[in-house]
Amino acid sequence: MSQAQTVKTDIRADSWIEQALPARARPYARLMRLDRPIGTWLLLWPGWWALVLSGAGVFAWHFFILFAIGAVVMRGAGCTYNDIIDREIDAKVARTASRPLPSGQVSLRQAYVFLATQLAIGLAILLQFNFFAIVVGAASMVLVFTYPFMKRITYWPQAWLGLTFNWGALLGWACAKGEIGWLAVLLYLGGLLWTLGYDTIYAHQDREDDALVGVKSSALALGGRSKPFIAICYAAAIMLFALAIPLAQWSLLVLASVGVAAAHATWQVVTLDINNPQNCLSRFRSNRDLGALIMLALVFAQIS
Repeated sequence: MSQAQTVKTDIRADSWIEQALPARARPYARLMRLDRPIGTWLLLWPGWWALVLSGAGVFAWHFFILFAIGAVVMRGAGCTYNDIIDREIDAKVARTASRPLPSGQVSLRQAYVFLATQLAIGLAILLQFNFFAIVVGAASMVLVFTYPFMKRITYWPQAWLGLTFNWGALLGWACAKGEIGWLAVLLYLGGLLWTLGYDTIYAHQDREDDALVGVKSSALALGGRSKPFIAICYAAAIMLFALAIPLAQWSLLVLASVGVAAAHATWQVVTLDINNPQNCLSRFRSNRDLGALIMLALVFAQIS
């Protein structure tokens, strides 16, 4: 199979799911995207950032574990729900036609039961936090359940995804402080712009199929103007992340980490080829590392 062909499917024959799980469990693992952890990392980073920035530190280690488990489960629930809503569209798109629902590996009823199970686990995790954090976490469900419809009504579903995926910045601060501080808001806004950038990159993989089936994306809205737009989003995001670190906590290590993060974001934009799906996918996935660099800067700020 050629490289071009491998991009045209969500199912990887060499993934650990195919090697390690029994046949009956594989479609459910694919619904959760367990073989593609990048989405979990992108959901997890804002929550961990807020926990670190709040000063929760090692005394709140259980929060970090709960957020990690929650990111896996809730990302899986989001993907399952998205696949339920988009099952007819996915059947028309080459890259997604082999997903469990459009391919018939999982029935609609089975998908709903699986979704309910994941949401129940997510609720059990949320109930471990203080009351204010529970309210903040529950409020995110409005964004989660409306996101799949955004591509039908706006060219900017990436903005809605940014609002949704970075909610952990508010939740993490709420868990540690019992409130939402302005530093958490800066992280949230920075994350929103970051997501606008990286998900526009991701959307360029599907822009031709999206145009054919009639769904919208920032990639279709921007076309050849995408690279400068992504550059602006990344620059503004890095600036907001930097502003979230109090001046008293800045050090050479913090400065170096932020500088490397900015350089990494610049590399993404400079080397991005919006007409090459494999290039877009690799640049999108590299945002796991960009998130880690921001995390490193916040950790250095706390120990400086």
